[in-house]
Amino acid sequence: MGAPYREATRTRSTAEFVSKIEGGRQELEATMYWLEVLGDSEVMNAQPATAGALVPLHAETNELMAIRTACARNAKGRKESL
Repeated sequence: MGAPYREATRTRSTAEFVSKIEGGRQELEATMYWLEVLGDSEVMNAQPATAGALVPLHAETNELMAIRTACARNAKGRKESL
């Protein structure tokens, strides 16, 4: 998830920044979906070595989503106040 954020930091405008951040959020949504598919299919839980591995991945994905959401919200707020 670092690549979309890096792209966002190199933008020329607030609108472009928000667009890149929101694009990264879409990728996080896709990641969350695939983590849920893995969990529902029990592919990961079938192997003792990977059982429970999805829990921290899901938590980190949620944290990254919250960070990206805050970034977009703050940038939009700054744009409106200018």
